[in-house]
Amino acid sequence: QPDIIVADEPTGNLDPVNTYEIIEILKKINELGTTVLITTHNKGVIDSLKKRVLTMDRGRVVRDDREGKYIL
Repeated sequence: QPDIIVADEPTGNLDPVNTYEIIEILKKINELGTTVLITTHNKGVIDSLKKRVLTMDRGRVVRDDREGKYIL
């Protein structure tokens, strides 16, 4: 069991069914104690997780929300 998993656009180019399945797998991994860091432009994924969201702009963290949503 790794301490952390970095998932860079894990649902990129996937249909909604496969996107849901991948996110469910990552959620289960997180529930087992592994930190999961997901980078994505998928608003639906971010909003559905209701987890901490960091927003970056040009390499700097500009927002840090405990239960964030996708904000442009």
